[in-house]
Amino acid sequence: MGCQVDHSWPLPKTFQEKYDLVFLDVTDQNSEKLNQFINSSSKKQTIVAVVGYENPSMLELIFDIKAHSVLNKPIRASGVMTSMLLGQKIQSERFQFRKDLKALKDKLENVQKVNDAKFILMRHRKINDREAYALIRKQAMAKRTNTADISQAIINAESILSDFGDT
Repeated sequence: MGCQVDHSWPLPKTFQEKYDLVFLDVTDQNSEKLNQFINSSSKKQTIVAVVGYENPSMLELIFDIKAHSVLNKPIRASGVMTSMLLGQKIQSERFQFRKDLKALKDKLENVQKVNDAKFILMRHRKINDREAYALIRKQAMAKRTNTADISQAIINAESILSDFGDT
């Protein structure tokens, strides 16, 4: 297959960054030790769990370590390539889903900031929703920044000004 292979036994304490894919024998291993090993790397490698038997606790361990694919012992050549490619595909999709989720959370947070800032402007200036957003947009363009930053500044300013009113 043209892959460079290395092996290690017993399980090392830390993961080496040079590996893209790891076949990890999880039979008779505890999930805490395996997770410590897997999480010792900042690079997220594809994990193919190698199991000697299937039972509920073994399946729980596989889910616990977030394995991307599974191979059963005894290992046969016919299943290795499939497990490798499937694991790589799942790892890639997981990475993309996490990236997309983070982007959506950031966008939702920014939308909430803009809505909060619009509410503050509407209350203080007695203007409607569109006018408040137009003011935020105008400031963002004038300051060459985005509406979320201007909105955060409005929220911060309102918070500071309300603190002055309480004393």
